[in-house]
Amino acid sequence: MGGRSCTTIRRPIRASLALAAVLAAGCGDAADRPVALLGATIIDGTGGPVLVDGGILIRDGRIEAIGSRETLILPRGTEAIELAGRFIIPGLVDAHTTAADWALPRYVEFGITAVRDLHGDLDSALARMRQSRDSSWRGPRIFSAGATVDGPGAPPPALASADDRAARQGVDRLSVAGAITVAAGPGLTPEMLRAVVDEAGTFGLPVAAHLGLTDAVRASRFGVRSLEHLSGIAEALAPNAAQIAAAHRQGETAGWSMAERTWGTLDSAALARVAGEVAGARVTLVPTLVLHETLSRLDDSTVYRDPSLRLVPEEVRRGWDLPNLVRQAGWTSGDFAAFRAARPKQDLFLREFVRAGGTVVAGTGSPRELMVPGLALHQELELLVRAGLSPAQAILTGTRDAARLAGADSVGTLAPGKGADLIVLTKDPLQDIRNTRAIERVMVRGRLLPLDSLKAR
Repeated sequence: MGGRSCTTIRRPIRASLALAAVLAAGCGDAADRPVALLGATIIDGTGGPVLVDGGILIRDGRIEAIGSRETLILPRGTEAIELAGRFIIPGLVDAHTTAADWALPRYVEFGITAVRDLHGDLDSALARMRQSRDSSWRGPRIFSAGATVDGPGAPPPALASADDRAARQGVDRLSVAGAITVAAGPGLTPEMLRAVVDEAGTFGLPVAAHLGLTDAVRASRFGVRSLEHLSGIAEALAPNAAQIAAAHRQGETAGWSMAERTWGTLDSAALARVAGEVAGARVTLVPTLVLHETLSRLDDSTVYRDPSLRLVPEEVRRGWDLPNLVRQAGWTSGDFAAFRAARPKQDLFLREFVRAGGTVVAGTGSPRELMVPGLALHQELELLVRAGLSPAQAILTGTRDAARLAGADSVGTLAPGKGADLIVLTKDPLQDIRNTRAIERVMVRGRLLPLDSLKAR
């Protein structure tokens, strides 16, 4: 622009974010030259102490150095961005999504810079993951399981399996195609799930289990890596376990409904015992509390008028057809009351699981009915804190621990050599977890993105 040059910066400069954006436009893409974020309080996602008045040097899409702003050495040509009074956390990771194309920009706008995609069409899901590895990709990094391996009669795009052999073949197909994990569906019998875990182990692939016909204790002993949606817990404890299994054989909605209705009846001491067993097996829990919460409130007309829903395309909202969903599921006012009664017991299980040394990871199951992709993860963090985690613990569930579960080694913490995915906040999330929504900027692969298009936070 007009011959303006980018000068060497030997010390921090006082520049507004707006000015920094202008300078970036004149001097090339921030990912092509060093950028320094200076003066913010840095919460690095490791669980260690915060760094006050810190600095992060970024070059070629990666973090080159991190430390005190006074000691950070800036190379010639560095663009320095003053962030005094701000807070920086790693980019968030949603560890349970269905990565629909329309949803990808929403994730980034809400600071979700990586997603673990567990449901989809095999070919398109893995093609999308490969695209996300390109440096020019503007959406979140995607770590995909491709299609779910499920039991007989599972509807496409799941890989329906009639027996153990077919289930193993489904795992083989996923491995060859390039999936990074194996998603096991609720229609797998215990024998089939054990075969899936065994086969996945030969390829070094972890298994993410949405349980139905197998309870959580047995699945943990088989060696699943993660339990999704708190599935299998009610099945492990309920005196009507046979009824729950029969409901699962009718379909996913019927099985979910029966399990949710059962939660409120579960004995607290027994919940603590199962939490200890599952945690002892080093299984990660992806509770998707926001999904349980959302489905428990479908009889509340106020949730249909939430202004954040305008972030979902109209054609997608029309496709939800919520009255028909409730009618087809056969849900009554009594069912919704039971679903809501389940929530305190689910929170209790979560607390006992953490007390036993278990790892909890934030995931949402979005996008789906009344759940806005991106926003849903912030709601999940809030529900985790309401369940008993501290804000610091909740942040770890959506950064370091979520990245580890997704196999996203390059992100999740802020450290030299890591990908430069981060969020700039105007408020302290350690004081109030709701402040993760106070987003000023998101950086993906070293590029600071403006968030002017985001109106509902």
